[in-house]
Amino acid sequence: MNHYQRFFAALNGVPVDRVPLFPLLMYMAADEAGISYRDYASNGRAMAEAQLLVQQQYDLDAITACSDAFRIAADLRPDLMLYPEDKPPYLSQPIVTSKADLDQLTRPDPTAPRSRMGDRALAVESMAKAVKGEVAVLGWVDMPFAEACSLSGVAGFMMIMMDAPDLAHCMLDFISECVIDFALIQIEAGADMIGAGDAASSLISASMFREFALPYEQRVCNAIHQAGKPVKLHICGQTSHLLADMVRSGADLFNVDHLVSLAQARDVYNVHGKCFKGNLDPVSAILESTPERCQQAALDCIRLAEGTRYMLSAGCEIPAETPHEIFRAFCAAPKVAAQGTPG
Repeated sequence: MNHYQRFFAALNGVPVDRVPLFPLLMYMAADEAGISYRDYASNGRAMAEAQLLVQQQYDLDAITACSDAFRIAADLRPDLMLYPEDKPPYLSQPIVTSKADLDQLTRPDPTAPRSRMGDRALAVESMAKAVKGEVAVLGWVDMPFAEACSLSGVAGFMMIMMDAPDLAHCMLDFISECVIDFALIQIEAGADMIGAGDAASSLISASMFREFALPYEQRVCNAIHQAGKPVKLHICGQTSHLLADMVRSGADLFNVDHLVSLAQARDVYNVHGKCFKGNLDPVSAILESTPERCQQAALDCIRLAEGTRYMLSAGCEIPAETPHEIFRAFCAAPKVAAQGTPG
Protein backbone atom coordinates (compact mmCIF):
# COMPACT_ATOMS: atom_id res chain seq x y z
CA MET A 1 0.00 0.00 0.00
CA ASN A 2 1.16 3.54 -0.62
CA HIS A 3 0.30 6.34 1.77
CA TYR A 4 -2.84 7.42 -0.09
CA GLN A 5 -4.17 3.87 -0.34
CA ARG A 6 -3.49 3.21 3.34
CA PHE A 7 -5.22 6.43 4.41
CA PHE A 8 -8.41 5.80 2.46
CA ALA A 9 -8.51 2.11 3.30
CA ALA A 10 -8.52 2.96 7.00
CA LEU A 11 -11.08 5.70 6.44
CA ASN A 12 -13.40 3.27 4.68
CA GLY A 13 -12.90 0.32 7.03
CA VAL A 14 -10.80 -1.76 4.64
CA PRO A 15 -7.89 -3.80 6.11
CA VAL A 16 -4.53 -1.98 6.09
CA ASP A 17 -0.92 -3.11 6.28
CA ARG A 18 -0.39 -0.75 9.22
CA VAL A 19 -2.23 2.03 11.02
CA PRO A 20 -1.96 5.29 9.06
CA LEU A 21 0.31 7.97 10.48
CA PHE A 22 -1.41 11.37 10.41
CA PRO A 23 -0.07 13.97 12.87
CA LEU A 24 -0.94 17.65 12.45
CA LEU A 25 2.24 19.64 11.74
CA MET A 26 2.22 23.41 11.34
CA TYR A 27 4.91 25.14 13.42
CA MET A 28 7.13 22.07 13.09
CA ALA A 29 6.72 22.10 9.31
CA ALA A 30 7.73 25.77 9.17
CA ASP A 31 10.74 25.12 11.42
CA GLU A 32 11.86 22.11 9.39
CA ALA A 33 11.68 24.21 6.23
CA GLY A 34 13.64 27.05 7.85
CA ILE A 35 10.98 29.70 7.29
CA SER A 36 9.16 32.08 9.60
CA TYR A 37 5.61 31.30 10.58
CA ARG A 38 4.51 34.47 8.79
CA ASP A 39 5.94 33.08 5.55
CA TYR A 40 4.37 29.69 6.20
CA ALA A 41 0.94 31.24 6.75
CA SER A 42 1.17 33.82 3.96
CA ASN A 43 2.80 31.98 1.05
CA GLY A 44 0.94 28.94 -0.24
CA ARG A 45 3.94 27.60 -2.13
CA ALA A 46 6.13 27.88 0.98
CA MET A 47 3.49 26.02 3.01
CA ALA A 48 3.34 23.28 0.38
CA GLU A 49 7.12 22.89 0.32
CA ALA A 50 7.19 22.65 4.12
CA GLN A 51 4.43 20.03 4.20
CA LEU A 52 6.07 17.98 1.46
CA LEU A 53 9.38 18.16 3.31
CA VAL A 54 8.00 16.78 6.59
CA GLN A 55 6.05 14.13 4.70
CA GLN A 56 9.28 12.83 3.21
CA GLN A 57 11.26 13.12 6.44
CA TYR A 58 8.74 11.30 8.62
CA ASP A 59 6.94 9.03 6.14
CA LEU A 60 3.52 10.56 6.79
CA ASP A 61 0.37 9.18 5.18
CA ALA A 62 -1.36 12.57 4.91
CA ILE A 63 -0.47 16.26 4.90
CA THR A 64 -2.65 19.29 5.58
CA ALA A 65 -2.80 22.89 4.31
CA CYS A 66 -3.50 24.38 7.73
CA SER A 67 -1.94 27.42 9.38
CA ASP A 68 -4.48 29.68 11.12
CA ALA A 69 -8.17 30.48 11.52
CA PHE A 70 -8.23 33.91 9.86
CA ARG A 71 -8.43 33.26 6.12
CA ILE A 72 -12.09 34.26 5.65
CA ALA A 73 -11.70 37.08 8.16
CA ALA A 74 -8.73 38.42 6.19
CA ASP A 75 -10.72 38.42 2.96
CA LEU A 76 -13.60 40.22 4.68
CA ARG A 77 -11.46 42.91 6.33
CA PRO A 78 -7.83 42.81 5.14
CA ASP A 79 -7.24 46.21 6.76
CA LEU A 80 -7.70 44.71 10.24
CA MET A 81 -5.26 41.81 9.87
CA LEU A 82 -1.91 41.56 11.64
CA TYR A 83 0.88 39.18 10.59
CA PRO A 84 3.44 38.57 13.35
CA GLU A 85 6.76 37.03 12.38
CA ASP A 86 6.50 33.92 14.56
CA LYS A 87 2.80 33.65 15.43
CA PRO A 88 -0.39 32.99 13.44
CA PRO A 89 -2.09 35.97 11.78
CA TYR A 90 -5.01 37.51 13.68
CA LEU A 91 -7.52 40.35 13.64
CA SER A 92 -6.59 43.57 15.40
CA GLN A 93 -10.23 44.03 16.47
CA PRO A 94 -13.58 42.24 16.05
CA ILE A 95 -15.34 42.60 12.71
CA VAL A 96 -18.89 41.93 13.89
CA THR A 97 -20.33 43.29 17.13
CA SER A 98 -23.80 44.21 15.83
CA LYS A 99 -26.33 43.55 13.07
CA ALA A 100 -25.14 46.75 11.38
CA ASP A 101 -21.59 45.36 11.20
CA LEU A 102 -22.86 42.12 9.66
CA ASP A 103 -25.00 43.95 7.11
CA GLN A 104 -21.92 45.78 5.82
CA LEU A 105 -20.15 42.53 4.93
CA THR A 106 -20.31 40.98 1.48
CA ARG A 107 -19.42 37.41 0.65
CA PRO A 108 -15.76 37.48 -0.42
CA ASP A 109 -14.50 35.99 -3.68
CA PRO A 110 -11.91 33.35 -2.75
CA THR A 111 -10.42 33.57 -6.24
CA ALA A 112 -9.74 37.31 -6.01
CA PRO A 113 -6.13 38.54 -6.22
CA ARG A 114 -4.34 38.47 -2.85
CA SER A 115 -7.14 36.43 -1.28
CA ARG A 116 -5.93 34.47 1.74
CA MET A 117 -8.48 31.79 0.89
CA GLY A 118 -6.97 31.62 -2.57
CA ASP A 119 -3.49 31.37 -1.07
CA ARG A 120 -4.50 28.25 0.84
CA ALA A 121 -5.95 26.79 -2.35
CA LEU A 122 -2.57 27.47 -3.97
CA ALA A 123 -0.91 25.44 -1.21
CA VAL A 124 -3.34 22.57 -1.83
CA GLU A 125 -2.73 22.74 -5.57
CA SER A 126 1.06 22.64 -5.11
CA MET A 127 0.84 19.71 -2.69
CA ALA A 128 -1.59 17.78 -4.87
CA LYS A 129 0.53 18.20 -7.99
CA ALA A 130 3.53 16.79 -6.16
CA VAL A 131 1.95 13.74 -4.49
CA LYS A 132 -1.48 13.13 -6.06
CA GLY A 133 -2.51 9.52 -5.55
CA GLU A 134 0.56 8.85 -3.39
CA VAL A 135 -0.12 10.82 -0.21
CA ALA A 136 -3.50 12.09 1.03
CA VAL A 137 -3.72 15.88 0.74
CA LEU A 138 -6.14 17.74 3.01
CA GLY A 139 -7.40 21.24 2.56
CA TRP A 140 -8.65 23.09 5.63
CA VAL A 141 -11.52 25.32 6.70
CA ASP A 142 -12.89 26.38 10.04
CA MET A 143 -16.50 25.52 10.70
CA PRO A 144 -19.02 28.39 10.94
CA PHE A 145 -19.12 28.46 14.75
CA ALA A 146 -15.33 28.77 14.93
CA GLU A 147 -15.38 31.42 12.21
CA ALA A 148 -18.01 33.41 14.11
CA CYS A 149 -15.73 33.35 17.14
CA SER A 150 -12.91 34.62 14.94
CA LEU A 151 -15.03 37.47 13.57
CA SER A 152 -16.42 38.61 16.94
CA GLY A 153 -13.87 37.23 19.38
CA VAL A 154 -14.72 34.15 21.43
CA ALA A 155 -16.17 36.12 24.36
CA GLY A 156 -17.93 38.48 21.96
CA PHE A 157 -19.70 35.72 20.06
CA MET A 158 -20.64 33.95 23.28
CA MET A 159 -22.36 37.17 24.37
CA ILE A 160 -24.12 37.47 21.01
CA MET A 161 -25.44 33.91 21.40
CA MET A 162 -26.83 34.72 24.81
CA ASP A 163 -28.11 38.25 24.20
CA ALA A 164 -28.99 38.20 20.47
CA PRO A 165 -29.45 34.61 19.27
CA ASP A 166 -31.14 35.76 16.06
CA LEU A 167 -28.03 37.75 15.18
CA ALA A 168 -25.89 34.72 15.99
CA HIS A 169 -27.85 32.61 13.52
CA CYS A 170 -27.67 35.35 10.87
CA MET A 171 -23.90 35.40 11.29
CA LEU A 172 -23.70 31.61 11.07
CA ASP A 173 -25.86 31.57 7.93
CA PHE A 174 -23.63 34.13 6.24
CA ILE A 175 -20.41 32.47 7.33
CA SER A 176 -21.59 29.00 6.26
CA GLU A 177 -21.74 30.12 2.65
CA CYS A 178 -18.24 31.60 2.92
CA VAL A 179 -16.90 28.37 4.44
CA ILE A 180 -18.48 26.31 1.67
CA ASP A 181 -16.95 28.57 -0.98
CA PHE A 182 -13.59 28.15 0.74
CA ALA A 183 -13.88 24.37 0.86
CA LEU A 184 -14.93 24.08 -2.77
CA ILE A 185 -11.98 26.04 -4.14
CA GLN A 186 -9.64 23.70 -2.25
CA ILE A 187 -11.42 20.68 -3.69
CA GLU A 188 -11.06 22.22 -7.16
CA ALA A 189 -7.36 22.70 -6.39
CA GLY A 190 -6.95 18.97 -5.75
CA ALA A 191 -7.72 18.33 -2.07
CA ASP A 192 -8.54 14.68 -1.35
CA MET A 193 -10.34 15.63 1.85
CA ILE A 194 -11.24 18.78 3.76
CA GLY A 195 -10.23 19.17 7.39
CA ALA A 196 -12.57 21.37 9.38
CA GLY A 197 -11.75 22.92 12.75
CA ASP A 198 -14.37 23.93 15.31
CA ALA A 199 -12.33 24.24 18.49
CA ALA A 200 -14.43 26.98 20.10
CA SER A 201 -17.47 24.71 20.09
CA SER A 202 -15.83 22.61 22.82
CA LEU A 203 -16.54 25.51 25.18
CA ILE A 204 -20.33 25.28 24.96
CA SER A 205 -22.92 22.87 26.32
CA ALA A 206 -24.36 20.03 24.27
CA SER A 207 -27.67 21.85 23.89
CA MET A 208 -25.96 25.00 22.64
CA PHE A 209 -23.80 22.89 20.32
CA ARG A 210 -26.95 21.38 18.82
CA GLU A 211 -28.42 24.85 18.24
CA PHE A 212 -25.44 26.96 17.19
CA ALA A 213 -22.76 24.60 15.85
CA LEU A 214 -24.17 21.29 14.64
CA PRO A 215 -26.64 22.49 11.96
CA TYR A 216 -23.94 24.57 10.32
CA GLU A 217 -21.37 21.76 10.51
CA GLN A 218 -23.93 19.57 8.79
CA ARG A 219 -24.45 22.17 6.06
CA VAL A 220 -20.72 22.36 5.38
CA CYS A 221 -20.25 18.58 5.45
CA ASN A 222 -23.17 18.11 3.06
CA ALA A 223 -21.70 20.59 0.58
CA ILE A 224 -18.29 18.92 0.69
CA HIS A 225 -19.87 15.49 0.24
CA GLN A 226 -21.87 16.79 -2.70
CA ALA A 227 -18.53 17.79 -4.23
CA GLY A 228 -17.41 14.19 -3.81
CA LYS A 229 -14.95 14.52 -0.91
CA PRO A 230 -14.89 13.40 2.74
CA VAL A 231 -14.50 15.62 5.81
CA LYS A 232 -12.31 15.49 8.90
CA LEU A 233 -13.79 17.24 11.97
CA HIS A 234 -11.17 18.56 14.38
CA ILE A 235 -12.46 19.95 17.68
CA CYS A 236 -9.73 20.55 20.25
CA GLY A 237 -10.55 20.55 23.92
CA GLN A 238 -12.79 18.54 26.21
CA THR A 239 -15.53 17.17 23.92
CA SER A 240 -16.66 14.11 25.87
CA HIS A 241 -20.11 15.71 26.26
CA LEU A 242 -20.32 16.31 22.51
CA LEU A 243 -19.17 13.01 20.99
CA ALA A 244 -22.64 11.67 20.20
CA ASP A 245 -23.66 14.96 18.60
CA MET A 246 -20.40 15.35 16.68
CA VAL A 247 -21.10 12.06 14.90
CA ARG A 248 -24.26 13.66 13.52
CA SER A 249 -22.22 16.35 11.75
CA GLY A 250 -21.73 13.98 8.84
CA ALA A 251 -17.94 14.09 9.06
CA ASP A 252 -16.01 10.98 8.07
CA LEU A 253 -12.92 11.29 10.29
CA PHE A 254 -12.79 12.70 13.83
CA ASN A 255 -9.80 13.98 15.75
CA VAL A 256 -9.80 13.00 19.44
CA ASP A 257 -8.14 15.45 21.83
CA HIS A 258 -5.99 14.09 24.67
CA LEU A 259 -8.53 15.47 27.16
CA VAL A 260 -11.06 12.89 25.90
CA SER A 261 -10.91 9.19 26.76
CA LEU A 262 -9.78 7.38 23.63
CA ALA A 263 -11.75 4.33 24.75
CA GLN A 264 -14.93 6.41 25.04
CA ALA A 265 -14.36 7.97 21.63
CA ARG A 266 -13.56 4.57 20.14
CA ASP A 267 -16.83 3.14 21.37
CA VAL A 268 -18.88 6.04 20.00
CA TYR A 269 -17.21 6.20 16.59
CA ASN A 270 -16.98 2.44 16.16
CA VAL A 271 -20.74 1.99 16.68
CA HIS A 272 -21.34 4.49 13.89
CA GLY A 273 -18.70 3.05 11.56
CA LYS A 274 -16.60 6.22 11.70
CA CYS A 275 -12.85 6.66 11.54
CA PHE A 276 -11.05 8.52 14.33
CA LYS A 277 -7.51 9.63 15.16
CA GLY A 278 -5.56 10.63 18.23
CA ASN A 279 -4.93 11.13 21.01
CA LEU A 280 -1.53 11.51 22.67
CA ASP A 281 -1.03 14.61 24.81
CA PRO A 282 1.23 16.72 22.57
CA VAL A 283 3.14 18.05 25.58
CA SER A 284 3.44 15.38 28.25
CA ALA A 285 3.37 12.32 25.96
CA ILE A 286 5.49 13.78 23.15
CA LEU A 287 7.36 17.06 23.75
CA GLU A 288 8.37 16.31 27.35
CA SER A 289 8.63 12.55 26.97
CA THR A 290 11.42 10.19 25.94
CA PRO A 291 11.56 8.22 22.69
CA GLU A 292 10.72 5.00 24.54
CA ARG A 293 7.81 6.41 26.54
CA CYS A 294 6.42 8.28 23.56
CA GLN A 295 6.47 5.21 21.33
CA GLN A 296 4.87 3.13 24.07
CA ALA A 297 2.07 5.69 24.44
CA ALA A 298 1.51 5.56 20.68
CA LEU A 299 1.46 1.75 20.74
CA ASP A 300 -1.06 1.85 23.57
CA CYS A 301 -3.37 3.99 21.41
CA ILE A 302 -2.95 1.66 18.44
CA ARG A 303 -3.74 -1.41 20.54
CA LEU A 304 -6.73 0.23 22.22
CA ALA A 305 -8.15 1.05 18.78
CA GLU A 306 -7.46 -2.38 17.30
CA GLY A 307 -10.29 -3.62 15.11
CA THR A 308 -11.67 -0.14 14.44
CA ARG A 309 -11.09 2.55 11.82
CA TYR A 310 -8.15 4.39 13.36
CA MET A 311 -5.20 6.65 12.49
CA LEU A 312 -2.35 7.62 14.81
CA SER A 313 -1.91 11.26 15.80
CA ALA A 314 -1.56 13.46 18.81
CA GLY A 315 -4.64 15.10 20.27
CA CYS A 316 -3.69 18.28 18.42
CA GLU A 317 -0.67 19.89 16.74
CA ILE A 318 2.80 18.45 17.40
CA PRO A 319 4.88 21.15 19.15
CA ALA A 320 7.71 22.50 16.99
CA GLU A 321 10.17 22.12 19.88
CA THR A 322 9.69 18.34 20.00
CA PRO A 323 13.12 16.65 19.78
CA HIS A 324 13.59 14.76 16.54
CA GLU A 325 14.39 11.47 18.24
CA ILE A 326 11.09 11.59 20.15
CA PHE A 327 9.01 12.45 17.10
CA ARG A 328 10.72 9.77 15.05
CA ALA A 329 9.90 7.21 17.76
CA PHE A 330 6.26 8.34 17.60
CA CYS A 331 6.22 8.04 13.82
CA ALA A 332 7.74 4.56 13.94
CA ALA A 333 4.98 3.19 16.19
CA PRO A 334 2.60 2.04 13.40
CA LYS A 335 5.39 -0.03 11.80
CA VAL A 336 6.43 -1.43 15.16
CA ALA A 337 2.80 -2.40 15.88
CA ALA A 338 2.45 -4.02 12.45
CA GLN A 339 5.58 -6.09 13.02
CA GLY A 340 4.27 -7.26 16.37
CA THR A 341 7.35 -6.02 18.19
CA PRO A 342 6.75 -5.79 21.95
CA GLY A 343 6.38 -2.19 23.09
